Amino acid sequence: MGVLVYVESPKGNFKKAAFEAVTYGKKVADLLGTTCAALTIGDVNNAGQLGQYGATTVYNAVGGDFDSQAYAAIIADAAKQTGATVVILSNSSTGKSLAGRLAVRLNAGLVSGANALPTVDGGFKVKKGVYSGKAIAEYTISADVKVISVMGNAIAPEKSGSDVAVTPLSIAAPASRVRVKSVKTAEGIVPLPEAELVVSAGRGMKDPSNWGIVEDLATTLGATTACSRPVADSHWRPHHEHVGQTGVAIRPNLYIAIGISGAIQHLAGVNNSRVIVVINKDPEAPFFKAADYGVVGDLFEVVPKLTEAVKKYKASQH
Repeated sequence: MGVLVYVESPKGNFKKAAFEAVTYGKKVADLLGTTCAALTIGDVNNAGQLGQYGATTVYNAVGGDFDSQAYAAIIADAAKQTGATVVILSNSSTGKSLAGRLAVRLNAGLVSGANALPTVDGGFKVKKGVYSGKAIAEYTISADVKVISVMGNAIAPEKSGSDVAVTPLSIAAPASRVRVKSVKTAEGIVPLPEAELVVSAGRGMKDPSNWGIVEDLATTLGATTACSRPVADSHWRPHHEHVGQTGVAIRPNLYIAIGISGAIQHLAGVNNSRVIVVINKDPEAPFFKAADYGVVGDLFEVVPKLTEAVKKYKASQH
């Protein structure tokens, strides 16, 4: 019995989600009275640092460009070799493409999108959001092997150990059926699924030329920018910034919605945010019902004043 965490390493580096997953795995291992191991695939920089977050062993397997079929086979083989009965993934696009395949290969029970640690008294039970986050369901996994993918920001990374040596794992990876010709990624920003602070705007901005006030607020807060679907569809903003049911689902600590009415499709992707602030001139905007804080007013007046207030506050802290 043991816990194995598959840790994503885009371009050989770890992001916050990697440390969240290992921290989650360590805490699950503690509940079960066992140890947590981490698995990396391909060339990884400083993989031993995962020991700081609770991995007692870090394994590395040979692998090429990401292919969900090939990677699922590698992770399943690693779980069998190490005797792991719980496999943890991040609930990223990569994790989502792996989880189902992995569960089938291991004949395992699967809960995707877990947002809390499991309970082990009276059965292995895991909670996740359902109905677009409006309710929480608790699932009992009765299978001998369990696969869990963890939502971003569900648990804070927590250092509890020190660097460990990396152990090569001999696994014959199957030939990939996918050939990657090129990869394009957004550079220089915190990806939306990992962002703790998000400033988002909608059609209330009236014109893409007005987006400067949104970016100023985001820069002042150190936040990532986002937008509603109509804005992305109108090509005012790039599609990777689109949050909502048909875009990116996020769980930041703070979500500021500017000039967004709050249609159900948008709410479905952001209502797991810990704090939601809505700025809209329409007091009947549906978004206010989901907001923790709301400002009724002209965004072109409110947002610059909010930015200045944040700047003054930050200046006073130095």
